[in-house]
Amino acid sequence: MPTRRELLSTAALIAAGHSLLNAAIGANQNPADQVVDRASSLRITALRTYLVSPHVFIRIETNAGIVGWGDIKGVDPRVAKVLVESLYELLDGENPTRIEHLWQKVFRSHRNMRGGALMIHTLAGIDMALWDIAGKLWGVPVYRLLGGPTRDRIRVYHTPQAKKVPPPGLFEQSGTPADIEKIVASIKAAREQVGPAGAVMFDAHSAVPPATLIQLAAALKPYDLLFIEEPAVPGNIEVFKRLKEQIAIPLAAGERDRTIYEMLPYLQHGCLDILQPDCCHTGGITSMKKIATLAEAFFVPIAPHCTASNLGIAASLHVTAAVPLFLIHEFYPDNGGFNPATIMRMDWKVDAEGYVNLPGGPGLGIEVDEKNLEEAVKKPQNYKWPGRILKDGSIADY
Repeated sequence: MPTRRELLSTAALIAAGHSLLNAAIGANQNPADQVVDRASSLRITALRTYLVSPHVFIRIETNAGIVGWGDIKGVDPRVAKVLVESLYELLDGENPTRIEHLWQKVFRSHRNMRGGALMIHTLAGIDMALWDIAGKLWGVPVYRLLGGPTRDRIRVYHTPQAKKVPPPGLFEQSGTPADIEKIVASIKAAREQVGPAGAVMFDAHSAVPPATLIQLAAALKPYDLLFIEEPAVPGNIEVFKRLKEQIAIPLAAGERDRTIYEMLPYLQHGCLDILQPDCCHTGGITSMKKIATLAEAFFVPIAPHCTASNLGIAASLHVTAAVPLFLIHEFYPDNGGFNPATIMRMDWKVDAEGYVNLPGGPGLGIEVDEKNLEEAVKKPQNYKWPGRILKDGSIADY
């Protein structure tokens, strides 16, 4: 073992070497001293917001003329608009390519808001816009900056080969034989549509009571479901563990969970077979990529939830293109409520086997018609708080 004197001597030599290096090339040219990226003059100069209910679209501008677009959804857009405009205080003058640094700067900016839905959904829009800028800066699709594509195309639903049976409605804390028969009939019909080689999924939407779901699952075995989505309300891992112990069908969830911290318990307790991160809900591209890597360590694939605009869809598909363990992607390209075609365009092509092409570039690959976007903002916005009530007047999950 080296002595203390020898260690101190070695440290002195290293320090001396560093001084000589700076003297030889100049401290301002030493890469080790460029941690703040002083060599780049690219800076964020402005942020604009566009409320088109139920979304807030954001446009981040730079001094190089490159702009990035993001989608904020899944929260009250009237509040998200004000929040993202306030958060610009943390972004003004920053280098937009320091994406991880800026993600952390926003995420950790307020200890009492950290991890909350409103903050994380808003951060997702910012993150997408930063990746859009980075891709445009280098002239490549975002997935090239995430390590390159791991697949040539992306399997999606809904297609003739893949159907998800929608939520069955509300339950009065229990189910009846008629409820069970109705759901089974819908799943049977979907299986007949896609055939034995297709995929059928059932969305319980956190609205089917656990005991009813256990009864229902026993009747679904003949139809070979790809998964049951959202089997329970997030928050109590013990409920998911109980369902996993009694249901043989694969279970999937994650659209209402945010960042790696909320996804981890599902993996640790082995109670989900598939994770369903939503790029717009979980903090954007940066966070979704981390979730996919975390799930990979447990051999759990992702099946991304996605009810977004073309911006949100593109962001999610870019991550999906670059991760190894993936099952199927939710996809609604023709839903006018999410994707006003006059505002945002991308060349989506779903092939005969139910796969979509990798998104183009540079950046997210979305063309935004700013004139039409401005006109959409001027129209009356009709966002209303959702919610459901049971027959007896009590409040329901949905």
